Amino acid sequence: MGKKTIVPIGPYHPLLEEPEFFKLYCDGETVVDMEWETGYNHRGIEKICESKTFEQVFYVVERICGICSTSHPFAYANAVESIGAVEIPVRAKLIRSIIGELERVHSHLLWVGLAGHFLGYNTVFMWAWKYREPVLDMFEIITGNRNSYAMFTIGGVRRDIDENKASQLIKVLEDVKIKTDLLVGAVMDDPVIHARLKGVGTLTAKDIHDFGAVGPTARASGVDIDVRRDDPYAAYDMVNWKVITVKEGDVFAKAEVRLLELYESISIINQCLQLLKKEKEGDIKAKVREIPAGIGIGHAEAPRGEVFHFVKSDGGNSPVRHKIRAPSYNCITTFRRSCIGGTISDAAIATAAVDPCYCCTERMIQVYDHNSGKRTMSAAELIKLSQQKTEELNKQFSAKDRS
Repeated sequence: MGKKTIVPIGPYHPLLEEPEFFKLYCDGETVVDMEWETGYNHRGIEKICESKTFEQVFYVVERICGICSTSHPFAYANAVESIGAVEIPVRAKLIRSIIGELERVHSHLLWVGLAGHFLGYNTVFMWAWKYREPVLDMFEIITGNRNSYAMFTIGGVRRDIDENKASQLIKVLEDVKIKTDLLVGAVMDDPVIHARLKGVGTLTAKDIHDFGAVGPTARASGVDIDVRRDDPYAAYDMVNWKVITVKEGDVFAKAEVRLLELYESISIINQCLQLLKKEKEGDIKAKVREIPAGIGIGHAEAPRGEVFHFVKSDGGNSPVRHKIRAPSYNCITTFRRSCIGGTISDAAIATAAVDPCYCCTERMIQVYDHNSGKRTMSAAELIKLSQQKTEELNKQFSAKDRS
């Protein structure tokens, strides 16, 4: 092996929509090792949430990621409602699922368009993003916003979907389905795309289990997991749909899973709209007076995979502890397996294939004094501090239980 060459990608790079840093160790064009770093956009979301009321937290967590601006509120709502044993009305369950699947449609179309752009196939990019626009328009009609929808609340949803909006949505979905047929044909039958993507960035089922990857990344390697089915929430156990899996595990397989999931999402939304007709007089929100002391765990199947929220309440108006794990946090770790052994150009599309969101994965690992530049805390010390804080809260809960 010759002398290794380091090829840096990022933290600011045309291929990267958010700042992150990849260091590729190459022998010629072959990647023999790699390192990656995130943490360039640490915003302190979890700490901010602890200073907000339970209701205000929705507006914070939906801004963790613009593409997952329903997935985080979904998981957070599931966590808080589990603390208070809140049973949301059927109509609210249906509307939540409709918004969640609309988000999956727009997210997958966004990814397909970006994938085409990264490959130099800009026709797919322009098609996919054009077909995505009516979906965003429907979000605006239903919620008032194209992103950050402010739709969820504790116990249900803030806005109803009337028959007029439902009819508009059905027409949009009919057109999206037709356009999806065109996209699937363009991608699945193109020999150039096959040659470029098949066998690239391959992850086996064992790799998925080793790294704990989730979502389409896992399902593209034959791992049959999906929170919507495995731990049903909202209306997902009220409609018929199937989990899409393929076995090849390469970049092409990840594209195939997302394209086929578009059909399932459209079907779920249509079924939910039909059920809404039968729930005309139903409420869209349960009456929730307070959140008792306790611990809640909520998760949801975001377009990228399982998003997880842990919420701890002391019976007050705000969470005393809020921890978040986004799906990208699991999937990014697979890069060392999918990229090593491939070429530099393959590494770029292998990393993009998991649809990473780096702002979702931010973790502070070191603390520096701003004035002196001196490091005051290491990653290990931060973990120890977090554990001590958790122990203190547990003691407080135990004392309240005894009293």
